[in-house]
Amino acid sequence: MDVKVLFFASVRDLVGEREQTVSVPEGASVADLLSELAGRHPRFGEMERSLMVSVNQEYVERDGVLTDGDEVALIPPVSGG
Repeated sequence: MDVKVLFFASVRDLVGEREQTVSVPEGASVADLLSELAGRHPRFGEMERSLMVSVNQEYVERDGVLTDGDEVALIPPVSGG
């Protein structure tokens, strides 16, 4: 099944794209998707734990199960003053 992954801020800079379509097995979790992305982009694994993840515009935990056509947004922490 395919999910659309949106990359924001420093994650977008690291990956080099605003979005990708990623194929994952049926029943894959958010954690499975993040692992797949870390395999494609090794430095991604270093920041993965600090990311907020939303699926279809709702924040989810890493054990959330994905379905075909989901839109997953990866949002790094924001700092500023």
